[in-house]
Amino acid sequence: MTAALEAVGLGKRYGRRWGLRGCTLAVPSGRVVGLVGPNGAGKTTLLHLAVGLLQPSEGSIAVLGDAPASGPAALARFGFLAQDSPTYPRLTVADHLRMGAWLNPSWDEAFAARRIRELGLDPRQRAGTLSGGQRAQLALTLAVAKRPEVLLLDEPVASLDPLARREFLQTLMEVVAAHGVTVVLSSHLIADLERVCDYLAVLVAGRVAVSGDVDALIASHHRLVGPRRDRLPANQQVIEASYTDRQSTMLVRSHDPVLDPVWSVAPVTLDDLVLAYLRQARDDAPASSPALAVAR
Repeated sequence: MTAALEAVGLGKRYGRRWGLRGCTLAVPSGRVVGLVGPNGAGKTTLLHLAVGLLQPSEGSIAVLGDAPASGPAALARFGFLAQDSPTYPRLTVADHLRMGAWLNPSWDEAFAARRIRELGLDPRQRAGTLSGGQRAQLALTLAVAKRPEVLLLDEPVASLDPLARREFLQTLMEVVAAHGVTVVLSSHLIADLERVCDYLAVLVAGRVAVSGDVDALIASHHRLVGPRRDRLPANQQVIEASYTDRQSTMLVRSHDPVLDPVWSVAPVTLDDLVLAYLRQARDDAPASSPALAVAR
């Protein structure tokens, strides 16, 4: 099966600095993928490469098997919602829908009109007078009404209040359930990702630190507490560890059960898992990281 999005050795250089380098990721079709990482990890760079707004400096990236923005047919297969849910302030809601219909041959006019009614938006109101949550919902309606197979969202809820954020994510999940679209959702809000995503990719300093099915990732990570040890069996990868004179506390990745009776074994949450990989990357990074300096 063709991956919805596939990057191989992908890199993007800004002058002498790399915003993304050695990034390899295969996003399976039909999933809601959380793309998470700190500010500067390269999330926006990756999505801009995926939609053809940037060109790779090395490696390759494809969406549904096609090079990004390779032609009208490829463009019609994905939707993109950039940060801050961009709309045209002087255009009315109705103007935005007419523009969407004009630009997109597969435009679903009935869906767009129904969503605007359900959201309680006045078609005559200018976008510049809408609240942040209303603009985000309008932008999402435009992205979905073109009937994409893949929907790429770049931190669309970061600036919204909790209620608007929840309503936006609820709309997104309704769309996924009804139309089976693959979603890649970039965010640093782990609680939101946990609510909607079933696949995770953690991006740090321009590279994928870990990726996979959310349930499988959580099941394969464990927190161990026990006597002081500096080494573990080869099948137990230490993601992070802390020590006292007598005790070790470790978060490890292992596909096998931890059977050593000296360890107290506890499950981890998605938040635990993501933060452990972010801390690992921070602690392993050089004092001045070119990727973190420029990537968004």
